[in-house]
Amino acid sequence: MSYKIRPATRKELDIAVEWAAKEGWNPGLHDADVFWETDPKAFLVLEKDGKVVGTVSGVSYNSAFGFAGFFIIKPEFRNRRLGATLANHMLKTLATRLKKGAAIGIDGVFNMQPTYVKWGFKFSHRNLRMEGVGAKMNYSEKVQRIKSEDFVQISVLDKQCFGFGRDGFLKGWLAMPDSLALKFQSGSEILGFGVIRKCRKGFKIGPLFTDGLATADELFKAFSTHAQGQPIYLDIPEINKDAVKLATNYKLKECFGCARMYLGPAPKLPYERIFGVTTFELG
Repeated sequence: MSYKIRPATRKELDIAVEWAAKEGWNPGLHDADVFWETDPKAFLVLEKDGKVVGTVSGVSYNSAFGFAGFFIIKPEFRNRRLGATLANHMLKTLATRLKKGAAIGIDGVFNMQPTYVKWGFKFSHRNLRMEGVGAKMNYSEKVQRIKSEDFVQISVLDKQCFGFGRDGFLKGWLAMPDSLALKFQSGSEILGFGVIRKCRKGFKIGPLFTDGLATADELFKAFSTHAQGQPIYLDIPEINKDAVKLATNYKLKECFGCARMYLGPAPKLPYERIFGVTTFELG
C-alpha cells in the first residue's frame, strides 16, 4: 500500500473543510478562502492511489509562531499509524519555516490529548465551545462597525491578545462575506473588537478580544442581535473566568471543546482579555 504526503491544492483544502464539517467542527462558510490566503504552504494531504485520505495544516505566522490544525484521517484509514506519520511530517516541515525555538500551538480534541503529549505537546488550558440562540438586545452606541481606518488599532489589539502579528489573516477575516466585524470605541480608543460569521450551522463569534467583561458584554449583545433566532457559538478559554461568566449570563451551554496545547514555550497571553478564540483551526 503506497502513501504519499504532498502539499494540498486550494480545492483540496475544501476537502479538509468538508471533513471538518462531518467531524462536527461546524466551519464558517468562507473560512477556507481566508485560511488559504494566510499561508497556502500550510496545507498538506496524505494520498493513496491518487485519492486524499488524510489532511493536516501547519500555519506559520511570520516565522514567529506556528499553529497546527485540520488533522483528519478518513475513518476507514484510521488506526494504521498514518496519522502519526502525517503529523510528524507536518511538524518537521513547519519547523523549517519557523525561527529556532518558536512554539507550535494546537486546539486538539480532548480524546487525542494523550497522543499529542507523546509528540511533545504540553497542555495549557481548555477552550470550550458554548452554544446559545441569538436574540435581539439593546447595546451601547459605542459598538460600531469596523472601518478600514481602524485597522492599525485593531491590529495592535489583536497582536496583544493573539500574541503574534497576523495582519494578512486579519485583513481577510475582517472582510469575509456573510460576517460582521464590530468594535467598541470610547473616544478615539478602540477597547475591543470581534467578528461574527455565518457557519454551516448558525453563527460563530471569534475573535472576541476586549479590555474586560463590560466591553465584551456589549459586543456580545450586538452579535446576538445580528444572529437573532439562529444558533450562536462562542469558543471561550476556560481560564478566563469572566468569559465563563459571560457565557453563563446568556445561558450558553457547552457543546464541544478542545485542549490548547503547545510544542515549545507557551506564549504569555492576557487571557483576561480573550473572551472568544478566533478559530480552532488557525488559533
